[in-house]
Amino acid sequence: MARPIWTGTLSFGLLNVPIRLMTGERRSDIHFRMLDQRDNTPVRYERVNADTGEEVPWKDIVKAFEYQKGNYVVLEEEDIKSAASDAHETVEIDSFIDAGDIPPAYFEKPYILAPAKKAEKGYVLLRETLKKTGKIGIARVVIRTREYLAAVMPEGDALLLNILRYEAELVDPEEYGLPAKEAAAYRITPKEIQMASDLVKSMAGKWKPGDYRDDFRDKLRKAIEKRLKSKGITTTVNEEDERVPEHATTNVVDFMALLKKSIGAKKRTPAKKAAVKNAATKKTAAKKATAEKAPAKKTAAPKAAAKKSTTRKAPAKKRRA
Repeated sequence: MARPIWTGTLSFGLLNVPIRLMTGERRSDIHFRMLDQRDNTPVRYERVNADTGEEVPWKDIVKAFEYQKGNYVVLEEEDIKSAASDAHETVEIDSFIDAGDIPPAYFEKPYILAPAKKAEKGYVLLRETLKKTGKIGIARVVIRTREYLAAVMPEGDALLLNILRYEAELVDPEEYGLPAKEAAAYRITPKEIQMASDLVKSMAGKWKPGDYRDDFRDKLRKAIEKRLKSKGITTTVNEEDERVPEHATTNVVDFMALLKKSIGAKKRTPAKKAAVKNAATKKTAAKKATAEKAPAKKTAAPKAAAKKSTTRKAPAKKRRA
């Protein structure tokens, strides 16, 4: 079961309902890595000092605001946290409005509010009241370090919390010089409007989200499976751990399944042959070390050297294959 982002309280008036804030979306994007086509080595993004050209470790990176071109003021983490409301882990409803009053452009990201144990009564009370009155709650909520405007609304058995955009974040359509005159000014006749209306009615139906799939992702996944089956695993690279950006999505689970499927269906790939070769070479080196009966400290260096030379030779054989 998914873990809650945080556990806290849903508050309106004097009523407080213990809740868990759960993610309401599941990202299924397929992400790619950039490789150097000469040897299929991943291309890394470096955090480089603009003056020295040297890489900057994460521990030395701070956040700053550029108040003038080339002039910055550095902010501490506490500065950012203090700007948010003190009401962490609380969804505090300020007012209730008609459900249809918010234009679609304001809705940004959904979350699911789930009741804590033994808090079902207050949860269901608010849910059913919102359904009966046709209202939704406008609230403020702090997620991680930022405060958001949000709408609390019923949907089926759930209470959803939808993050809202602020008015200042939206572009006024008037900026794009849209056609604002009556239809007749664009030589649209009443008959054309009637015919278009009839076409819409003939194509009308009910919203069934399950009827729609991400065709691009499905086709792309098939293309990846085909490549894996035809070429096998072309490269395996051990990389240093890198900080993953917050909210970053990954397709590790999907690709692990594809890799297992490919490996099971194919004979040994060049990568596997190299691994077997490495294992045999290590075994031979170990036997030589035992025969010589040299002290452990003296054999450590040659053993490491043998391991290094083996590792270098394996990729060369893989390129000739």
